[in-house]
Amino acid sequence: MKYIIKYILLIILGAPLQLVAQQVPVLPLDTVLQRVDRNNILLQSYGLKAESYKYSADAATAWMAPMVGIGTFMTPYPGQTIMDSRDKGSLMLQLEQDIPNPAKLNAKKKFIASQGNVEKATRDITLNDLKAQARRLYFNWLVARQRIVVLRENEKIMTTMKKIEEVRYPYNQSQLSGVFKANAKIEDNHNMIRMQEGTIAKARSWLNSLMNAPGNQEIEIDTTYQPVFEIASSYDTATLAASRKDIIKMNESIHSMQLNIESMKKEKKPDFKFRFDHMYPLYAMMPKAFSAMGMISIPIAPWSSKMYKSGVKAMEYNVQAMEKERAAMLQETQGMLYGMQYEIQSMQKRIEAMESKIIPALRQTLDANFLNYQENKLALSNVIDSWEALSMMQSNVLDEKLKLYEMIADYEKQLYR
Repeated sequence: MKYIIKYILLIILGAPLQLVAQQVPVLPLDTVLQRVDRNNILLQSYGLKAESYKYSADAATAWMAPMVGIGTFMTPYPGQTIMDSRDKGSLMLQLEQDIPNPAKLNAKKKFIASQGNVEKATRDITLNDLKAQARRLYFNWLVARQRIVVLRENEKIMTTMKKIEEVRYPYNQSQLSGVFKANAKIEDNHNMIRMQEGTIAKARSWLNSLMNAPGNQEIEIDTTYQPVFEIASSYDTATLAASRKDIIKMNESIHSMQLNIESMKKEKKPDFKFRFDHMYPLYAMMPKAFSAMGMISIPIAPWSSKMYKSGVKAMEYNVQAMEKERAAMLQETQGMLYGMQYEIQSMQKRIEAMESKIIPALRQTLDANFLNYQENKLALSNVIDSWEALSMMQSNVLDEKLKLYEMIADYEKQLYR
């Protein structure tokens, strides 16, 4: 008996802990976006690429390995007649080292290192796209929750009418078809709820994947969250150039190309080479000898300078083309943001009118018809028509809200793209 009591106490004490462990976490939108930034695998790849360019830049300043050789020097072929022992030749040890121009190496190092900044800017573009996708999924989930609330409220009304029809039917005050029709509307409402639950499941799985979490991991969103449209303080090209990630990437690409131009210009500087030869004569009476030679390249020769001069010209034209493309992108974005702002503001006014005027009027109509129906002054079909009109308008409002929220997500994406 004592062990049974202990077992029961353990169950009672452990139950609250189990409930806490099973509680589903509620993630605000900011938390979701932070987890995408921190955990997304695709974003991590850009950081690794940027790190690789850092080491590639260090490798660019390395010299070529020295060359060491051993062989014979002025040794006659076998079978040749040797007139004097001095003609036997020598064994030769050779050491050779290429010495690159330091200015070339440093210029190349800066160019390669700048490509890491381009990768970081590419990461920011991808992050902005993923954040926009996460916002759209979050808003779809949010609106789906609101749809379920509306559908369940409307179902209560239809269920009440069905019960009234069932009560009246035995007294010949209603028709059996009214019961069937109400039941069909209730089942149709159930299907609409199932569809919204499918939308929520899809959004949950995709959000988990963006956060690098298992797709079936249970999470919930903050259903009290209300997306707010915040108009940018300015649409001038200088502000957009500082905020848009694709413009920042283009600036980094232009800077990298300019460093490449500087690296190419350094090709006109000479490179060096040093060679040392040491000879061991095969005739003991001959002295040991050596040869030391320093060499320098002449890249300003006409037949070799054409390569880097033409390359510099080509890259300068590419830089000019990218600058024109950047200006066109800024101009296009400016017009696009103005257009999106006016469209969002217009939609906000439409939604406000639907919520403040149309829906209250339809609800009053339904209430009046339902009151007359309860007093047996109106047929069920008329009440169902009013119920359908209100349900459809509520659905239209939520459709417009979803479009508005997605437009807000697109606006923020274009503002910081």
